[in-house]
Amino acid sequence: MGTALVTGASAGIGRALAIEIADRGHDVVLVARDQARLEALAAEISSQFKVEATVLAADLSDRAQLRQVADRVADPDQPIDLLVNNAGFGVNQSFTVGDVAAEELALDVMVRAVMVLSRSAVGAMVERGHGAVLNVSSVASLAVMGHYSAIKSYVTVFSEALAAELAGTGVTVTALLPGFVHTEFHERAAMNMDRLPEAWWLDAHRLAQDALEDVSAGKIISIPGARYKSLAAVLNTLPRSLIRKVSTELAVRRRTS
Repeated sequence: MGTALVTGASAGIGRALAIEIADRGHDVVLVARDQARLEALAAEISSQFKVEATVLAADLSDRAQLRQVADRVADPDQPIDLLVNNAGFGVNQSFTVGDVAAEELALDVMVRAVMVLSRSAVGAMVERGHGAVLNVSSVASLAVMGHYSAIKSYVTVFSEALAAELAGTGVTVTALLPGFVHTEFHERAAMNMDRLPEAWWLDAHRLAQDALEDVSAGKIISIPGARYKSLAAVLNTLPRSLIRKVSTELAVRRRTS
């Protein structure tokens, strides 16, 4: 039995991953800003799965609090066998006219925190000769859909680069590229998703199961759902000029609708 640390564990994909990890018999360290929600989840996990669930409330955009989480990840006396970098949010605004502070916050949580925590984790894992990192990216990282695509592109490429660097060490890195998932993500970002067909929505718990299976298999890229696997295959073969053209047309439609 090992221990996993999951950021953004209070809701959505992070919560589903924490529950699925606990269901597999592993202890979990739950990280998010909302202490009350984390404590409720910890009590649920401990009661249902008979594993240890501990709470570490932290705002990953705050460098001092991020450092506390990084220190926990690297603690040799309480080793973390799986780091899940999941914390994130959507920014529903145009980059050119939106609040730049919101974009900086997104970078802090979804880029800087991923980098800092990954570094802390793999340093300790390499010394032990085993461990895994799961970075939650997005299928949007393969497209050109605003600043969010750019942020998630970093997560995907960073994960691939780190996986290559760690080859042969016993430590693996997996980038999870989900599409639309039934969570609070879009509601919190005030995004109206009513027009999206149900067929394009993923179930968070099935996604978590598939992702952890891919981690166990040592896969570097994990894309849940047949539709998104097909979409990713197309995006990876299309000329970038065509992807930019389609993205531009979609952006124009959003501005004029």
